Amino acid sequence: MEISSQFDSGNIEVISAHSASDIHLAIRRDTNSDFSQWFHFRISGVAGRPLRISIDNAGDCSYADGWYGYQCAASYDRSDWFRIAATRYDGQRLMIDFTPERDTVWLAYFQPYSHERHQDFIGRCAASLFARIERLGSSVEGRDIDLVRVGEPAFGRKNVWMIARQHPGESMAEWLVEGFLARLLDPFDGVAREIRERACLYVVPNVNPDGAFNGNLRANAAGANLNREWGDPSPDRSPEVLAVQRAMRASGVDFFLDIHGDETLPYVFIDGSHMVPGYGERNLAIQHAFLEDLLLSAPDFQLEHGYTDNRFDSELLTLASKWVAHTFNCVGLTLEMPFKDNANAPDARYGWNGARSMRMGEAMLLPLLQYLRRNANGIAA
Repeated sequence: MEISSQFDSGNIEVISAHSASDIHLAIRRDTNSDFSQWFHFRISGVAGRPLRISIDNAGDCSYADGWYGYQCAASYDRSDWFRIAATRYDGQRLMIDFTPERDTVWLAYFQPYSHERHQDFIGRCAASLFARIERLGSSVEGRDIDLVRVGEPAFGRKNVWMIARQHPGESMAEWLVEGFLARLLDPFDGVAREIRERACLYVVPNVNPDGAFNGNLRANAAGANLNREWGDPSPDRSPEVLAVQRAMRASGVDFFLDIHGDETLPYVFIDGSHMVPGYGERNLAIQHAFLEDLLLSAPDFQLEHGYTDNRFDSELLTLASKWVAHTFNCVGLTLEMPFKDNANAPDARYGWNGARSMRMGEAMLLPLLQYLRRNANGIAA
């Protein structure tokens, strides 16, 4: 039996593995940071062998309460990811009991979205007649910060921005972006066609490629939580945020979506910017209408559960959606998806996964179109 994590987004440390029925592991901290929760590793030579895995430091992770009700994701082929029902948390250790059907199995906190898949998807977008790929800058470790631009800037067209994976372990965010862009670039989709005619869209699928590749939960290679850097980013600590802000200032922003995942809440929800000073009645009305339209287009979405308005307090304008809303006097929204399952529509085999995240991305096009129709030429209808 061998346990390894030396691959894209891998993260685990082996404490002891003398017996398949008594495996003790630990989650490595993020690069130059104290954050931890993401894991992704491979076990080889275990077909038919009952495994008992203990992640001994689960209780010391950043969101320990998120382990309650959580089920580990597993795959034999890195494509079909299912949940291990016999996952339990005792307040300190995450225990996983599982008998693999095949010799090799991968286990992860959530279905990964690899850097290679990112490159492949950027390539497919580049081949579209409707998209243009722009390099906004580089990460701390020199990886590309890719922007997919759909449409040309023009008078009367809204500038719509979407970013994802500021927190690299939230891989569901990039799955959503793939679904969003795949539909947006579909030449036969009427909703997508009208959006392309009404707006110029700027989409950054992965703001934090270093953290994603290195197997981090929240930090980039410098140890920065990028979604607390928007108030005062720096070239050394958060060049990724600087690159996105520079492009935003060049284009302007009329509507902004920041895509995330939440470790604790088993729901899909949006955190708005209504608590931002000066948000105004117009932005409040646009935000409300968008949420109501999203309820109709995406059955997985709900409004009952989410963050309280005072959750971020003094950090408020260091967050992307709040900083953008304040800086550009526009609607700024943070969409959150679960690491667990959607408690309102549970799936015993898959939980929340990449495919459901992609469908969520597809569903966001119709409420976006409704926003564009209502606010054509800057006049709310």
